[in-house]
Amino acid sequence: MNATFRVLLTIEVVAHHTHEFEQQWAAGDHIISSQSANRGHWLGKSDSADHEYFVISDWVDETGFRAFEQSAEHLQHRREMRPFLAGGSMATMRLIPTPTSGSISA
Repeated sequence: MNATFRVLLTIEVVAHHTHEFEQQWAAGDHIISSQSANRGHWLGKSDSADHEYFVISDWVDETGFRAFEQSAEHLQHRREMRPFLAGGSMATMRLIPTPTSGSISA
């Protein structure tokens, strides 16, 4: 079995638009949830920076994530989010099972 492919986004939101960002994120939640390759995703707000968020999403494999990333639904949702975004970054990784975590699966 392939290791889980994890994506970590760091998102900087335009000042005074965090509420709108969170609403737009919630409106697009079903886009990610409906992907068969998606194992789960989470939005978190930084405790140390008022306008910083983190997104973690787990995927069956990189191919499934890249297909989602290029999907019409995702590209449209990104366009809808753009007015609220000031910057950000993306990191990708493969989770490594350990003896105490067992196999990594959803």
